[in-house]
Amino acid sequence: MAYSQDLQQAIIGGDAPQAKALTEAALKAGADPQALLQEALIPAMGIVGEKMKNQEYYVPEVLVAARAMHWALDILKPLLTASGVQPVGTVVFATVRGDLHDIGKNLVTMMLEGAGFQIVDLGTDVPPQDIVDAVREHRPQLVGMSALLTTTMPNMKTTVEALSKAGLRQSVKVMVGGAPVTSRYATEIGADGYAPDAASAVDLAKSLVGA
Repeated sequence: MAYSQDLQQAIIGGDAPQAKALTEAALKAGADPQALLQEALIPAMGIVGEKMKNQEYYVPEVLVAARAMHWALDILKPLLTASGVQPVGTVVFATVRGDLHDIGKNLVTMMLEGAGFQIVDLGTDVPPQDIVDAVREHRPQLVGMSALLTTTMPNMKTTVEALSKAGLRQSVKVMVGGAPVTSRYATEIGADGYAPDAASAVDLAKSLVGA
C-alpha cells in the first residue's frame, strides 16, 4: 500500500501530526482501515519494540512513537469498530493498590494497543476487587499488573488470589512487570508470565493468547 511505508516511518520517528495526516490521506484515497492497521501501525510498533530491545530506543523515544501511533489509531478506531474487526485480545491492566506510578503501565498499554490488543486501563492504585470486577465485566483474555515499589508487590499476589476466590482465575492469563518484579516472583505468586520491559510484554501477551 502506497501510504503504509510512509506511515510506518512517521510512527517510528514519532511524528504524530504526520502520522495523522497520512492516515487521513490514505483513508480519503480509499485505503482499507484494517489494512492500515495491519500493514503500517502494527509493524511500526513492532520495529519500535525491537529498537527498544536493542537499546537503540529508550523510554522517551518509545513514548513519542506510541503517541504518533495513537494519533493514527484514534482515526482508525471508529472505522475498525464499525467494520467488526476483532482485536487480538482484551487486556485489563492496572498498577496495583498502593502504587501511583503509571509511566511503565502507560508504556506497556500503548505498545499492546499498537500490537492490536484492546486495553481496559484501570489506572493506578487499583484494589484487587476492582480488577476482579473488571474481569467479570469485560471478559478479557489477559490481566496485566504493574508495580514499581517493593512494598506494593504483594498486592499482585493478593489480586491473583482474589481472582481465584472469585472463580475467574482459570478464565484469564496473568502477566506482571515493574522494576522490582522478577520472573521468579511471578512464578511464586502464580502469575502466567513476567516481562522485563514493554517490548517483551507485547511478545508475552501474544504468546499467552496464542496470537
